[in-house]
Amino acid sequence: MSFETQPDTPPQPAPDERQLPDFHISASVSLQERQPHTLKHGDTFVVFDHRGDIGADPRSPEGIYHLDTRILSRLELLLEGYPPLLLSSMNQDDNAVFTADLSNPDLLAGDRIVLRREQFHLHRLKFIWNGACYERLLLRNFSEEPCRLRLKLCFAADFADLFEVRGEKRARRGTASAHRDSVAAVTLRYLGLDDIERVTTLNFDPAPQRLDTATAEFEVNLQPHESRRLFIRIGVPAPAGEAWNGLGFYRQMHAARRALRRSVGRATRVNSSNSLFNEVMRRAVSDLYMLVTDTKQGPYPYAGTPWFSTPFGRDGIITALMTLWMDPGIAKGVLHFLAATQATRTEPERDAEPGKILHEMRHGEMAHLREVPFERYYGSVDATPLFVLLLGEYFRRSGDLDTVRALWPNAEAALHWIDTLGDRDGDGFVEYYRMTDTGLANQGWKDSQDAIFHQDGRAARGPIALCEVQGYVYGAKHCASELAAALGLEARSAELRRQAEALRQKFEAAFWCEELSCYALALDGDKQPCRVISSNAGQALLSGIADPRRAHRVAQTLLGHDCYSGWGIRTVALSAQRYNPRSYHNGSVWPHDNALIALGFARYGQKEAVLPVFKGLFDAASYMDQRRLPELFCGFPRRRRNAPTQYPVACAPQAWASAAMMALLQASTGLEMRAGAGEISFNRPQLPDFLDELCLHGLRLGDGSADVMLRRHGEDVAVTVTALSGEVKVVVRY
Repeated sequence: MSFETQPDTPPQPAPDERQLPDFHISASVSLQERQPHTLKHGDTFVVFDHRGDIGADPRSPEGIYHLDTRILSRLELLLEGYPPLLLSSMNQDDNAVFTADLSNPDLLAGDRIVLRREQFHLHRLKFIWNGACYERLLLRNFSEEPCRLRLKLCFAADFADLFEVRGEKRARRGTASAHRDSVAAVTLRYLGLDDIERVTTLNFDPAPQRLDTATAEFEVNLQPHESRRLFIRIGVPAPAGEAWNGLGFYRQMHAARRALRRSVGRATRVNSSNSLFNEVMRRAVSDLYMLVTDTKQGPYPYAGTPWFSTPFGRDGIITALMTLWMDPGIAKGVLHFLAATQATRTEPERDAEPGKILHEMRHGEMAHLREVPFERYYGSVDATPLFVLLLGEYFRRSGDLDTVRALWPNAEAALHWIDTLGDRDGDGFVEYYRMTDTGLANQGWKDSQDAIFHQDGRAARGPIALCEVQGYVYGAKHCASELAAALGLEARSAELRRQAEALRQKFEAAFWCEELSCYALALDGDKQPCRVISSNAGQALLSGIADPRRAHRVAQTLLGHDCYSGWGIRTVALSAQRYNPRSYHNGSVWPHDNALIALGFARYGQKEAVLPVFKGLFDAASYMDQRRLPELFCGFPRRRRNAPTQYPVACAPQAWASAAMMALLQASTGLEMRAGAGEISFNRPQLPDFLDELCLHGLRLGDGSADVMLRRHGEDVAVTVTALSGEVKVVVRY
């Protein structure tokens, strides 16, 4: 792996915030207003409304998507020309299947009722498998007379790139066509400007009475209490030889369920005395494993639907860190995938430099044509140190030295970037800048254009050194030191320890703001601190870089009224010049952010600070649709008998939001798993007041496993081992 050097970059101007932000997500329609449902498998996902329809509102992001292209933009079901009445709909607990129960409205001929409402029951069942959405329509006649019902499906495919759906405008597009292949099949095609043909096939069983390239019409004659099934497959063309009929539908559905069960089966099972918490955890686990995609390198959690159903380096690493105790297989897949896609040369249009870890990967037409820079994009400052940190934490958890040995060259390449191109001015801090005007202006996790600013509200000029990133680098150096020692590289191990300590001292001197009782949000290009109280300071505690006394003060600051909304810690304090509870990064509440902060509190023994964060997010989840924590929600103060205020275009599900509950459990119980010692430990375990009892089944360590029960008695927690196998011990430290 060769390394190229670049000349020092002069300070960059602050982003022009009068312009429309680059790659923004249009909010012309709120996702909450549409009440969307989502299913996903691999590189295909579907978003539809509560009836199971797609595209009833043309402004919505509903559709079937494959590899960042909307391959179906409309699928509307009509009974006798009218939308059916919704009775209920849901994603089943395992996220394998969506079901909707519908009925007929009153059907009139003039002033006469031809068919009274609710005589027909229509049950829709959908799932995603291997690039296609499968659907079964089950009709039942509950009237006392024979009935004939006309059922119509209207469909279309705009083949819009996901970034078009998000709001990006294009001057030119490719060519679309449609063809009826048979009495039971239609093919929709789009030849993109990238010379790739994208194809959607629609198959029906039985064949409709009428079929063209936009509609399928069925005439269903049913005797009293008789039922009829109709089957539909919509997606990429089926593999050669695959039979498409009702029997094939059930085979594919069983395969989809088995695949999900295998994935979830890797995870520790969680149960508690609180049935509502059990619902929240079941939904979190189901969402996480729906988003996990099997790549050539192993399982990888795609960031979230609808906007981010693709590999993101930062998101994948943080999700893996938060779920490491319950399923280290996710971390292993993430590490191998990111090692395989690590940058090896300088490419300014991708913000790529040797050793950097991927930020985002896209497969759509606009990415292929470089209309957006995200085909393989490396514009994140934190994914690279987080990669090394995750490798170290994975080794502690698993003892998998073979993976460490295989990925050590990648870790060294990442460390080299941290020490050289990541710190161009040699001041000891890692900074970011974008190499072209098309890259992201801000490249930390708060990457919106207005997210990094000074006390007076001025946008910070780059290159920018973020507070939490220095913590990630500190943690990466310590982890790398342990890995080097495990590989017998003692001199390298000692050098990395010295580097980490030097960074810690520099960090304290440059970032601490005594008057704020908090670390600065960032240093700007002139090395001036952004004296803003932000959640970034809480994330800095995760790695242990902070002085213990100052860590305690940070916890007090973040749990004060200025920062803690009652639902969670805001991204910036009420006192910040740019505070806006409805903004993406300047006053909202992000579950993953809070979970990382809670892990940081726990690292410093601040368990009393963990519990309100845990309770706030659990209470928020209990109000959310399907008990699902979204990507973020608004930072308005909590009011009695009111739910949290939703953010209009938040992804749900999103991987690191789903993983937040797992991290909060770890933070409160003090759970640590160390393969080298063969030890599962609980350090000063505590449980929030909504949990009297917590059971963890299948805590796997090496070849052993343990089942553990925790019971709360006032402020004390008793830990009981209920099952133990293999060479593993359970230790409790109070």
